[in-house]
Amino acid sequence: MDITTDFPIDLPDETIKTALIDKINNLTKPKGSLGRLEELALQIGLIQQTLTPALRHPQNIIFAADHGIVDEGVSLSPKEVTWQQISNFVHEGAGVNFLCRQHGFDLKIVDAGVDYDLPRDKGIINLKVRRGTRNYLYDPAMTKEEAILCLERGAEIVSHCQTEGSNILSFGEMGIGNTSASSLWMSLLTDIPLEQCVGAGSGLDSEGIRHKLEVLDKAMHNYTGDGSPADIIRWFGGLEMVMAIGAMLQAARLKMIILVDGFIMTSCLLAASRLHPEVMPYAIFGHCGDEAGHRLLLNAMHARPLLDLGLRLGEGTGAICAYPIVDSAVRMLNEMDTFAHASITKYF
Repeated sequence: MDITTDFPIDLPDETIKTALIDKINNLTKPKGSLGRLEELALQIGLIQQTLTPALRHPQNIIFAADHGIVDEGVSLSPKEVTWQQISNFVHEGAGVNFLCRQHGFDLKIVDAGVDYDLPRDKGIINLKVRRGTRNYLYDPAMTKEEAILCLERGAEIVSHCQTEGSNILSFGEMGIGNTSASSLWMSLLTDIPLEQCVGAGSGLDSEGIRHKLEVLDKAMHNYTGDGSPADIIRWFGGLEMVMAIGAMLQAARLKMIILVDGFIMTSCLLAASRLHPEVMPYAIFGHCGDEAGHRLLLNAMHARPLLDLGLRLGEGTGAICAYPIVDSAVRMLNEMDTFAHASITKYF
């Protein structure tokens, strides 16, 4: 696999677009009166190439890994919180667990590179590439070969979800230090100044944010790669983040709906789009998070999130919260009557 070329993604065929718009406009409502639901219905109809789309077997995939940069004190939380929180997922005590139960999502937990020997009899999927990334203050976080392996394994898990009947997926992450990697990707891939991309992460105070910015600024100045998106991705990325990129690209290749979560997963979609811009029509942005830089990143990507709830948990929680709105858009298209069938005169 090549990091830039091995995900052939087709843009949705727009031949059906006129028929979709006509159906939406002839439902028993004033034209445009259901706002974003109408936009979502059109997007989903184009993805699935049908006037009667359906959402099947939603799943949330959490990719987990550790980051070498944590050694520099860029996070309030210590590294062991990564594996401890995975244990919490397994015991169904985390935020993502109650949301999956509420909205009917299956949850998959993937060890992409946790620096800990996780129990293999607890349902955790072992796709570990290495035990955490290298410290990118001094060295690339991963080799090209490791990055390619992450992409392949992310794609593999999505293919498995498709065989289980899924056509809509959300992605989450667990990895202390991954807001640092996301900030660097954001700055280097959008040219937004780094200081506007760096935030509190899991709860840094102003002094902690200042230190984090200094470390990341030094890491950026120490960078000696070729400046290509693929090189930036592997130099500063997390194993769980690159695996999420592979998952997103494979989901688009398989014409699945991608529900995008918060700052970290938005950064992953940004990176995926720099490799394959064709991924974007398959993405629905769940929410605008509370991490500094997320709103700027969404604006840079011309993305309109469905919710703004002040969330910054990650794990896929914001994407799952947005799922009922996506479901409403599909139900609108399938369950509302038309003016002609209901014998109602168009009133607009």
